[in-house]
Amino acid sequence: MSKPLSRMQIAWRVAQDIDNGCVVNLGAGMPTMVSDFLPAGREVMFHAENGILGIGPRAAKGKEDPDVINAGGQAVTLLPGGSYFHHADSFAMIRGGHIDIAVLGAYEVSAQGDLANWHLPDSNVTPAVGGAMDLAACAHRLFVMMDYCSRDGTPKILKQCTLPLTARRCVNSIYTDLAVVDVIADGLVVREIIEGLDLKTLQDKTGAPIRLADNWRILSAPDIS
Repeated sequence: MSKPLSRMQIAWRVAQDIDNGCVVNLGAGMPTMVSDFLPAGREVMFHAENGILGIGPRAAKGKEDPDVINAGGQAVTLLPGGSYFHHADSFAMIRGGHIDIAVLGAYEVSAQGDLANWHLPDSNVTPAVGGAMDLAACAHRLFVMMDYCSRDGTPKILKQCTLPLTARRCVNSIYTDLAVVDVIADGLVVREIIEGLDLKTLQDKTGAPIRLADNWRILSAPDIS
């Protein structure tokens, strides 16, 4: 079996599916890496809920501007034509339906596309849903980035989420280290799977029925360090 994708490789894979001309919100955590891997020549306006539009790659060391940060507090660059603005204006953009794609992390996703990404019962971090509910409810499409299973091997794709929901029936595609899975009207379809991993083995790692797409292909990404 091929080596599972790294988080940077998952970010690369997500970036390939972002269409030219889209306005894309990048949530905290893994999603913030997506802007580093946009294909050359593709024009996309990356948005962060803290009030920035037109995010470029992360700022080089020593070139950071403390006024230009993403939702995770990381220093980023601003592309020509980009801007930063009040938090309330940022949420007006989200709630007004101006975000084409939101890319968010997740703890669990259900077979119906329900999303749970804001609270783990055993966490020492104070739970805070932030802007995830607004993004999940209002973005035209929602891409999830996550590891296929938790660290102890527990499935994160389930028939029903066990954690508090962020939003119902909002997820369109799930990008993971083992496979890319689409959520469609009648269930979960594996669009891509890493080389050497068969559907039965992947099913054993999944808490809901899955099937291969008719046009499925091998999931691969360049060697990114």
